[in-house]
Amino acid sequence: MAGEGAPLYSPSGMTAPAGAAEWFTGAGGIRLRAALFPAEHPRGTVVLSGGRSEFIEKYLEVIGELVARGYAVLTHDWRGQGLSDRLLPDREKGHADGFDVFAADFGLLLKAFEDRLPAGPRILVSHSMGGCLTGLALAKGEATADGAILTAPMFGIPFEHFWFIRALVGMINTIGGSKGYAPRGGRNAFSGAFEGNVLTNDRARFERNQALILDHRDLALGPVTWGWLESAFIAQAWLNRSPALRQIAMPFTIVAAGQEKLVDVAAEKHTASLIPGCRYVEIAQSLHEVLMETDDIRAIFWREFDALALKVSPPN
Repeated sequence: MAGEGAPLYSPSGMTAPAGAAEWFTGAGGIRLRAALFPAEHPRGTVVLSGGRSEFIEKYLEVIGELVARGYAVLTHDWRGQGLSDRLLPDREKGHADGFDVFAADFGLLLKAFEDRLPAGPRILVSHSMGGCLTGLALAKGEATADGAILTAPMFGIPFEHFWFIRALVGMINTIGGSKGYAPRGGRNAFSGAFEGNVLTNDRARFERNQALILDHRDLALGPVTWGWLESAFIAQAWLNRSPALRQIAMPFTIVAAGQEKLVDVAAEKHTASLIPGCRYVEIAQSLHEVLMETDDIRAIFWREFDALALKVSPPN
């Protein structure tokens, strides 16, 4: 299936970078969507992974900025979201039956495109759930890279009464309720308003992304299931116990959001402490979606990206 063309939408009023999407086969034979964006004189490749509910088109602005910096960009939709195959008949349910298979998909993505990526270093850039899954892929040997920078990585979820919630989620999954919506498991994809949102301070980017979902409703994803929550808890606990993160030997940066409401900042700091030489940066004014934030906030991310990139891929 690799190489068969897939749809790639363009946001209204925005010139998208040149690239093409296609299907590839993930673990267990699932059909997944990826896209490759070439650079004229590439310094290397960035593998870009979005967070929960996100999709390739949301990152076209970021992709253009990476290409302008001289990087080819390989990006993708995780299983269960974007235009990749959904995991339940109700396509709006954000479901998972374990995160290991997502890490395996990541390895198969790299394998499917390996021969078409330019020579040079590989940098992993990922956000939120994508950061957790990138960490999992590295720790389980599904991915290799020369550097990584994660924004608001989901290394923990900030619940009050965490251990009660953890026990409840485990019990509901044990008795077969994994495919049901978890209460307060996320927002309705079609009814987001900028006022009071916990994602970004940038109205234009928020409304652009919301318009993409309204114009292309097949991109939308709703709240999470009990199974997704159980998968997240298990993956986060495994990463904390595993010695693998402590053996990472490459430039690594975690960029956290100081106004975070969706992931646990203390968990981000703790995970950063496990990775040798990891640089931890917290942007005081930022909400969760650092790469969708205002220009001044995004400039801090780009400063960090450029510093890391200079270590692994000097300019041509």
